[in-house]
Amino acid sequence: MIEWADLFTDRQLVALSTFSDLLGEVRSVVETDAKMAGLVDDGVRLRDGGSGVVAYADAVVTYLAFVVDKCADYWSTICSWHNGRELIRNTFGRQAIPMVWDYTEANPFSTSSGNWMGQVTWVRKAVAAAPGRGGGEVLQRDAVARIREVASPVVCTDPPYYDNISYADLSDFFYVWLRRNVGDVWPEETATLLSPKVEELIANPYRAGSKQAAKEHFEDGMIDVLSEVAASQDSQFPATIFYAYKQQETKEGDRTSTGWETFLQGLVDAGLQVTATWPIRTELSNRPVARGTAALASSIVIACRPKRPDASLATRREFLDALQAEMADRVRVMQRDAIVPVDMAQSAIGPGMEVFSRFAKVVEADGSETRVRTAIGLINETLREVLSSEDTELDADTRWALTWYEQHRHDAAPFGDADTLSKAKNTSVAGVERADIIENVAGKVRILTRDELEPEWDPVADPRRTDWKLAQYLILFLAESEEKAGNLLRKVGGGLGDRARRLAWLLHQIADRKEWSSDAAAYNGLVQSWHDIQSHAQVGPPAEQTFEGM
Repeated sequence: MIEWADLFTDRQLVALSTFSDLLGEVRSVVETDAKMAGLVDDGVRLRDGGSGVVAYADAVVTYLAFVVDKCADYWSTICSWHNGRELIRNTFGRQAIPMVWDYTEANPFSTSSGNWMGQVTWVRKAVAAAPGRGGGEVLQRDAVARIREVASPVVCTDPPYYDNISYADLSDFFYVWLRRNVGDVWPEETATLLSPKVEELIANPYRAGSKQAAKEHFEDGMIDVLSEVAASQDSQFPATIFYAYKQQETKEGDRTSTGWETFLQGLVDAGLQVTATWPIRTELSNRPVARGTAALASSIVIACRPKRPDASLATRREFLDALQAEMADRVRVMQRDAIVPVDMAQSAIGPGMEVFSRFAKVVEADGSETRVRTAIGLINETLREVLSSEDTELDADTRWALTWYEQHRHDAAPFGDADTLSKAKNTSVAGVERADIIENVAGKVRILTRDELEPEWDPVADPRRTDWKLAQYLILFLAESEEKAGNLLRKVGGGLGDRARRLAWLLHQIADRKEWSSDAAAYNGLVQSWHDIQSHAQVGPPAEQTFEGM
């Protein structure tokens, strides 16, 4: 595949080209209708601030050009079939063009997914949902130049994620159609044959010539932008920066990501201080990257202000003391406010960076400056300590199962090891077996999987009810419906339910660290659905009718 045209069949190209060519004819109809509606025929284009016949036609043609772009997204050989929903999945189910073995082709004139009028409807809904008052100005500029052009700017931005997405390359998929369809309406925005790429602030080794050159391009550019923000941002308001990048790389046991580290280091080096952070639910759970995985559900909004001129130095010990003093309360708030486990490590970096960035510098014992990578490692370690401290309220059988799960998952291991662990947890292997948590056969002990549990369970009648079993059954019942999980929660009450929820947090932490993705997704899903389960638990069954005495 050398050209964009290679992504389409001849039939798809004919359809797209035909609808594209018809925009000129539609424009004539729109102008005629606008004149009949009484709009002024002043000949002023929309880009020049017009509001008459010509400007109105420019606007309608622009919206229809968006429709053609959406059709391109649904009319390519990269489109696949969505088995669960019986419809066509678009080309960009993720920020990449994937390989597909079998593609699905839409009928533009049908009433099924991917048809022309369906895309018109989506654009119409987007326009209807947009604010209908006020005004704005959009310019295609380098970020540093744009900030300098504005007096006392208030900056809100979602920066590039290092080397994760090649935005400019991917945007050409849509740009080539936009240029064809609205080049005369927006000549400045479509002046280049393809989208500009040289100055794009991403770490692209193919474009930069090497991995090191790409890294330097991103780092230098990020510091330039953030330094300009620190120097120019209106002092009455913080700059707000969105970020959603999961920690995924492992270095000597610590999890971080080059994207996060580079961005945060640039923020600190630019003289900015993190003053507040909020996780905000921004990601669709049904996007392909999220199906069956523990993908991020939230973006982190970081509020920044220039660092105080009187900020003091701190030793590594002073930074750790402040971190440990403040992190526990912040984590509890995030748990209470339904931040799901998969987002916690990312969300906790915010409060940790608030502490780290308030100091002028954090200094190591040898006098060197503590870098952001080290700070992130310390923040992650503190988060693990805070979350791990939650197992003290769990029952003894569950505490045994939690440790055994971390060591062996569902694999069999020697009875002697299980017996030794049981003494440390103040229980016994026989007791854990009576609790229906394990199988003990031929000197080997193994934690039962959820599929091996009895399909129904009455916690009230269970003589050895455990937090472990409650969490597993809540996940089992949740797979059937939130209502069934809610009925179980109502039976056990809020206190035991909350212990099961906290156990799910601990189990997710283990599964995520061990890269047991299916387990991590299950425990994350329980916490993510907790508010809905609670809402079902609060609605009791209908009162039984009685006919006695009638």
